[in-house]
Amino acid sequence: MRRVFVSALAVALAGCATAYETPIAKTPPAVTQSTPSQQLSFAEQSSILFWNDPRRSAAFRNMEGSFAGLEIAPANAPRVLQQSSNPLPAEVQQAIRTHMTQTSAAGFMVLDDGEVVFEEYGLGFTPEGRWTSFSVAKSFTSTLLGAAIEDGFIGSLDTRVTSIVPALAGTAYDGVTVGQVASMTSGVAWNEDYSDPNSDVAKMLAVTPVAGESQAVTYAKTLRREAPAGEKWVYKTLETNLLGLLVEQAAGKSLAAYAAEKIVDPAGFAGGMFWMQDLTGNNIGGCCLSLRLSDYARFGQFVLEGGEGVVPQGWFAAAGSPQVAFDTPGYGYGYQWWSYPGGNYGARGIFGQAIVLVPSKQLVIALVSNWRTASSGPNNRQMAQLVEQIAAVRD
Repeated sequence: MRRVFVSALAVALAGCATAYETPIAKTPPAVTQSTPSQQLSFAEQSSILFWNDPRRSAAFRNMEGSFAGLEIAPANAPRVLQQSSNPLPAEVQQAIRTHMTQTSAAGFMVLDDGEVVFEEYGLGFTPEGRWTSFSVAKSFTSTLLGAAIEDGFIGSLDTRVTSIVPALAGTAYDGVTVGQVASMTSGVAWNEDYSDPNSDVAKMLAVTPVAGESQAVTYAKTLRREAPAGEKWVYKTLETNLLGLLVEQAAGKSLAAYAAEKIVDPAGFAGGMFWMQDLTGNNIGGCCLSLRLSDYARFGQFVLEGGEGVVPQGWFAAAGSPQVAFDTPGYGYGYQWWSYPGGNYGARGIFGQAIVLVPSKQLVIALVSNWRTASSGPNNRQMAQLVEQIAAVRD
């Protein structure tokens, strides 16, 4: 793929030991339909970006109370996260707590070689509670893409998307490959401005459903091409929704059902996972799964260890590498993962959700938050400095 250079400002504004209780069972956890206790209207669902702080905080810990989705049971054999005998130094712990207070963080966990070296909660959040992911979900969908390739459901990253979803023929995605959608280099024009109620990202899930058609396809039909495929990077949540649809169509099951088999069970999640559906019943590939903080960390550990038997060998190294390079050295975008200096990479979602992997130090850092704004360059930069500070004190 061609390297595409963009401003680092876009980055700032965007959004080991193994221990299990028992051997992993072959039957994946059960997946059931979740019905909200109070279904929101189409208008309310599309306005979540503009809710006030208290309403967001309540919603982020209980998305299943307002949105339809699929519920995945915990892993058959939850992974035990041992407390390390060598926690982070007191001054680093204090730096993390200061960051949490300043950025309205609800939870922060650090694993070193699979052991917990720091764990803290705020905003009334608890270890048994769940918090929504927003775009952290993109990296889960990327993992399921890798699984679909490993299982032979999708030939390769060079497969044309129209060969899997024929409804995209004649749209701006005609001729685009799976890899170009995964790296967001389709060349399709898009507006991901979270502060603009008329942006594409604000409107895509409010589009009127069409019988027998995914909302992602319905909205894709309204878009135009602005550059040849592979030549321009633009961050587009719709493309992860399309990626999720590609996986669902190829694998013949929902993202939640596939995740139960390929992520929840092998990673050993201790709690259940909720994955929101759009108005046509598809799991939303680019957003909105809900997990315990510790299960975000377990997913990170699973990725750090390579996902053997689930994804192709070397999948995460490629997915976390800069398939698209930004103009600030070390920063870029892979296959639904952000690339950082020093070979680090991570998942990131609006309002302060993140999983950061530091392979050189075998570190996993998981964070969930309720920032006052969807995006924050200062908060992202402060988090990057904190990751450096944590890595510097670990052998």
